[in-house]
Amino acid sequence: MSYRIITFVLEPRGRRARRLLLSFAAAATSYTVAAVLGPQSWAVPVESGEQAVPCKSDQVAVIASPTEGAMGHRAVMLTFSLAGGGEPCTLTGYPAVETGSGGPDLHAKPTPRGYLGGLPSNVDVPPTVTLSLAAQGQAVVEGMAVDGKGTACPNYTELRVNPPDTIIVLTVPATIDACELQVHPITDVH
Repeated sequence: MSYRIITFVLEPRGRRARRLLLSFAAAATSYTVAAVLGPQSWAVPVESGEQAVPCKSDQVAVIASPTEGAMGHRAVMLTFSLAGGGEPCTLTGYPAVETGSGGPDLHAKPTPRGYLGGLPSNVDVPPTVTLSLAAQGQAVVEGMAVDGKGTACPNYTELRVNPPDTIIVLTVPATIDACELQVHPITDVH
């Protein structure tokens, strides 16, 4: 059996030919990337009749944002997500947060709101946040960069975070310079 290879040459016809060629190249690249990265997955929300249960220690992962600052205040946003694609679960309240490397141990004081984040002024009860493949929670940790005498505070490079109602303490790389810390309740990521 013989095979015939069909070839043709597009004669350059200006912009239209270049656009067509670029479109084919982009489509081929997209197809190749999709094939290499594997099948797509979709986030599935909790079924309307099902209730998510409180998160267990092994269901929660935590990361920290880069430090934000305003008027001498410093803040880090902790993002809580579902670890390993497990079943949806809930978190309610305040994470326990302590400083790690960089200075003396500080324990963040739970407060509903602060200068850089927290609950709205008309809300005092922390919400229940559902973690799923499609939803995360967040909590703000904040403090002042200088003490009452104007002296710069230590620069911490990690936080130890205990998500509410769990028994795990996660060491999270985070940079924040503070002499005292506050932590605000977990809320939905918007």
